[in-house]
Amino acid sequence: MNTPDPRSADDLWALLREATQARIGLGRAGNSLPTRRVLEFQAAHAAARDAVHDPLEVDSLVEQIHELGIGAPLRVQSQATSRGEFLRRPDLGRRPADLSVLAKTGADIGIVLADGLSPRALTDHAAGLVAALVREFNDRYRIAPPVIATQARVALGDHIGHALAVGTVLVIIGERPGLSVADSLGIYLTHRPSPGLTDADRNCISNIHPPDGLDYETAAATTAVLVAGARKLGRSGVDLKDTSRSELAGSDVLSVE
Repeated sequence: MNTPDPRSADDLWALLREATQARIGLGRAGNSLPTRRVLEFQAAHAAARDAVHDPLEVDSLVEQIHELGIGAPLRVQSQATSRGEFLRRPDLGRRPADLSVLAKTGADIGIVLADGLSPRALTDHAAGLVAALVREFNDRYRIAPPVIATQARVALGDHIGHALAVGTVLVIIGERPGLSVADSLGIYLTHRPSPGLTDADRNCISNIHPPDGLDYETAAATTAVLVAGARKLGRSGVDLKDTSRSELAGSDVLSVE
């Protein structure tokens, strides 16, 4: 009779680590952590800091988005004049410096690409995500020329969407980096955008960073369901429910409670 070899504690933690990005079972070296774990933490912390502070390469992003065929991207900036001021004064990141380059379009959808707290996230994922959105919408909606916003917080999208006169604005923004993910994107959807709205008036799809987070296609499909729901309900926010799972499973019932 064969007796299974007992697993070491380290092996058991290794199996669990495959299911999470959290730092678990780090081990001990005397009264401290093993050197390898300390170095891993320092590297993750440095990556998160870099993701916050490294500026967005706007020219490169403009080229990538322009190739998607939804119009030449426009550029705007918040009232925050530097990265330091953006971090110290969140209120300035919510207000535009100048929107004179924007014109009323009357389009169904406006797309804003905002650097937020992780410009790196836009660099890594914006083009792929926008391409997935365009495929998902499949010419059902008229899309305004995309807008790239720097030193931008989510609420800046309300001003931009209002200036573009779009039905729904999608703010694709770099999310706050953590010690496991430094390049995650979020989509904030606001129907009938206008200055003065609050977070209760929008819906969020977060943690978009394949291959470890939400993939582009699933994020785009979820967004399309929310857009359709907002147009039916006449508003977004707490009254709009995400029914994408039932929609993608073939249900023809859209719940907007």
